[in-house]
Amino acid sequence: MILLQGNISNLVLFTLIAAIVMLALGLGLITFIIFHQRKVIRYQQTLQKMEEEQQNILLNASIRLQEEERERLAADLHDDAGPLLATARLYLNENLVHLDQTTQIQHIFNAKSILDDAIQLIRNISHSLIPPTLKNFGLESAVNDIFQKISGAGRIKTSCHFHDYPHRLVMEREQIIFRIVQELVNNNLKHSKSSFINLTQHVYGNSFVIKMEHDGHGLTQQEFEKKTKSTGGIGLKNIQSRLKVLQGTILFEKDQTDNNYKVTIELPQHVEMAGSKPQGL
Repeated sequence: MILLQGNISNLVLFTLIAAIVMLALGLGLITFIIFHQRKVIRYQQTLQKMEEEQQNILLNASIRLQEEERERLAADLHDDAGPLLATARLYLNENLVHLDQTTQIQHIFNAKSILDDAIQLIRNISHSLIPPTLKNFGLESAVNDIFQKISGAGRIKTSCHFHDYPHRLVMEREQIIFRIVQELVNNNLKHSKSSFINLTQHVYGNSFVIKMEHDGHGLTQQEFEKKTKSTGGIGLKNIQSRLKVLQGTILFEKDQTDNNYKVTIELPQHVEMAGSKPQGL
C-alpha cells in the first residue's frame, strides 16, 4: 500500500514536472514568436522607410530635372530670343515711317534677318523638347538618328537595330524611352571612352527589351544602385524615375567573356502610366 502511494506520488510529481516543462516550452515558443514578429515588423518598417527615402530621392531628381529644364528654357529665351526680338523692334519702331525709302528697306531687311534668327532659335528649343524625328517618325527613327550622328563624327562606331517594332508606341512612352536611351548614350560619350556602341531592340513574350553594349568603362548593377542612392548621379536617377513611370527595369552588367558592358532595359508591353488610362505600350 505504501509502495502504491509512493508510485502515485512519483507519477503526480512527474506529471507536474512535465506540465511545467511543457508550459515553459510553450511560453518560450510564444516569446520567440512574439520577438520574431516584432523583428519582422521592424525589418518591414525599415524596408518601407528605405523605399520611401528612395522614392523621395527619385521624386526630387525628377523635380530637379524639370526645374533645370525650365531654367534652361527661361535662360535661352531671356538671353538669346529676348535680345533678338528687342533688336528687331528697334528697327521697326514708330520712326520708321519718317525715314527715307532706302533706309526703310534696309531697316525692314535687318529686322527680317533678326526675326529669322529668333524663329530658328525657338525652333531649336522646341526640337530639344520633342525631336521632330521622334514626333513625326517614331522611336526607331529618332534613336537611329542619334546613332548616325555619332557615327558621322568618326570617333565611335555605332549600330542600331529594331527587330520587333511593327507599330509606333504611344507618344508619351516613346518620348520617355527616347530620353532614357539618350541619357545612356550621353553618359557613354562622356565617361566610357568606348570605341563602339551597339543597340538592339526585341520583344520577348510580353516584354519590350532594348539592349545596349559597348567596350568602354561601364557600370555594374551594384554601382548603378549605389549611385542612384547617393547625392550625385542625377542622370542615373532620371533614368530610374522614368523607368518607374513605365514600370520597367534596367540591368547593368559586365560580360565576362569579352569584357564589354551591357545595359538591358525591359518594359512590360501593357502598362498604365500615372494619371492616364490603361493603354498598350
